[in-house]
Amino acid sequence: MYDTGIVPSVHPACKDKLSRHFRQCRDARLRTHYIIVIGLLNGHTPPHMASVLQLHRATVYRVAARFREQGEVGLFDRREDNGERKVDDDYLAALWRAVFNQPRDYGWRRPTWTRELLVETLVRRTGVRVHVGTMSRALRQLGARRGRPRPVVRCPWTPAAKTRRLNRIRRLLDTLPADEVALYSDEVDIHLNPKIGWDWMLPGLQKQVCTPGQNEKRYLAGAKDTRTGLLYWVEGQRKNSDLFVALLAKLVDRYPEAQVIHVIVDNYRIHTSKITACAVAQWQGRVVLHFLPPYCPNDNDMEPVWRDLHGKVTRNHQCPNMAALMRDVRYQLHRRNTRTARRRLPLRPFSPEPLRRVA
Repeated sequence: MYDTGIVPSVHPACKDKLSRHFRQCRDARLRTHYIIVIGLLNGHTPPHMASVLQLHRATVYRVAARFREQGEVGLFDRREDNGERKVDDDYLAALWRAVFNQPRDYGWRRPTWTRELLVETLVRRTGVRVHVGTMSRALRQLGARRGRPRPVVRCPWTPAAKTRRLNRIRRLLDTLPADEVALYSDEVDIHLNPKIGWDWMLPGLQKQVCTPGQNEKRYLAGAKDTRTGLLYWVEGQRKNSDLFVALLAKLVDRYPEAQVIHVIVDNYRIHTSKITACAVAQWQGRVVLHFLPPYCPNDNDMEPVWRDLHGKVTRNHQCPNMAALMRDVRYQLHRRNTRTARRRLPLRPFSPEPLRRVA
């Protein structure tokens, strides 16, 4: 048997036993130790094993020394003998609260967190100091990630007034009669200049998105049925009251048997203009507008629809002109309606035909 000088030669049966234990092992660190020892027993040098496994040479020599002194038992991780773990449940809870809040809440004159700043903050809170690498592992345990915050505007209403308005709309939807319909409505801007967003790229390469330079805009006013999930929309070159009135007219045409069409909207000016009020009055109570609290886009079910549209069509798009871009927009909205309708179709019971003998 070949003796590397780093680990002693072993009987072939012992090597087979090590290979069997390696295949049964589920711990990543322990599997690495098995690979090191098995590789050394097969005649590979420590520098070769360190290069293949992307480890430091000292790690390979340390694992080999433990195996030479203690045998297979020396491959197991001994960090539990180092004392109590620093990153325990209390430490993770304090870290969660810190990441949830802002550095200024802890007295730092900085708006964003860094790992080093988290280490110092947790030292003040828990008295425990960890390495920056340990902080990275603790953040992974929490599932924390680096991302771009979403800008929001605070609702000027009091929390009580906002809650009362939202509860009134929820009661409307929960007690909606069968001969009435309710829809969430909102508008979206379609720009020929593409929105720039995240995308996968190869190392050292940055994708480019060609922009036409001279921007063009189109506008959609859409509504989503709260029962069926189907979308209805109209297009326009201006986002004004005429666009919203055209949507209301389409809803009246699409729901001829509905006694009342409830439309839930935000407080944008085209929803409260005199033109809109005059048009709603002409329908003599068939169309009723319900207004959400100001600056509450998360309570409008149309917002996820527009975000999905931007993600699948307008973000990083390569359309050469507005006509091509609007074709993609219409295709995506029609495709969404088709999928929604298929999900709501009742399943027909399976009734196999009697088998017939084939001549």
